[in-house]
Amino acid sequence: MIVKLIAKVLEWAAGHNDEGRYSPVGIAFHWTMAALVIFQLGWGWWMGRVAVGGGMILAYDVHYAVGVVMMVLAVGRLGWRLLVPGPINDADKPGWESTAAHVTHYIFYTCLLGLPLTGWAMISATAREYQPKLLGLVPWPLMPMQDLTNTQRWAIEATAEWMHWGLIVSLLLLIPIHVGAALKHHFIDRDDVLHAMAPVLPQLSRRRTRWQRRWLAMESWVASLAKGLWWKLRGRSARRRPGS
Repeated sequence: MIVKLIAKVLEWAAGHNDEGRYSPVGIAFHWTMAALVIFQLGWGWWMGRVAVGGGMILAYDVHYAVGVVMMVLAVGRLGWRLLVPGPINDADKPGWESTAAHVTHYIFYTCLLGLPLTGWAMISATAREYQPKLLGLVPWPLMPMQDLTNTQRWAIEATAEWMHWGLIVSLLLLIPIHVGAALKHHFIDRDDVLHAMAPVLPQLSRRRTRWQRRWLAMESWVASLAKGLWWKLRGRSARRRPGS
């Protein structure tokens, strides 16, 4: 019974992919995670400016609770993506943009999983009196660090905090790149990439525009410049070799 139900759900999701769109489940995961990421970044910035006291404790409680939800959703989204791969659309065309999109998605998954994990590690290491909860209701266990020495736990906390900040910076760099790429696909390329994740947006007519011509000209110029720079550096390296 359960196997048949799962097969029906996967078939239903695959039907959306055949139409060049993500399934409603995939879309819900994407936009829910996007909203939580924006909230956490803004809340975390504000949280660092709250005066010590009850307000700060409440701010951290909210931050931790949302972090636990994000971790569960990130695992769920990854599992759904493995079961139901996204549609094959214009973003999968061979070229540097497709490669960059795949690399960006891998980094996004690393951040979405790494941020709550490092936050969980920090709490487990040096705030073991705190009890995180899923949705503010279900107790969430701490990592088993109770048998470690204080020195070891503080070292873990410092490392996790450093990684946490590194992942935050990565997200702050990736988000505008991701949004800019989606808008470029929609308004300049006029393809189906953004429409696949946001079906409520109308698909623009596929026609060559002046902005598309300008983009292609700029892309050609950058490629030519990079190629010239590569050959120049290669020539200098060859001249420096002994015996050349």
